[in-house]
Amino acid sequence: MANIKSQIKRNKQNDKARLRNKAVRSELKTRVKAAETAAGTDESVAAGRAAESKIDRAAAKGVIHKNAAARKKSRLAKRLATAGAEA
Repeated sequence: MANIKSQIKRNKQNDKARLRNKAVRSELKTRVKAAETAAGTDESVAAGRAAESKIDRAAAKGVIHKNAAARKKSRLAKRLATAGAEA
């Protein structure tokens, strides 16, 4: 455990940020999974839009890198398109 006042504060800030980021990542994964399971159905468009929104929001907050967000959106769109073509 740190014994410097500023480092103690920094540790507290890091813990808060870690929990916030964890919540955002978890929600992101949930939305992407929901979109993938809804692929080929009526609600696939809405689920895909919600997932893309969460990805964009995570990138805007700095939880994930903007290039990682673009990659995730691209791969999700490709999976939804192929599932839609099969159905």
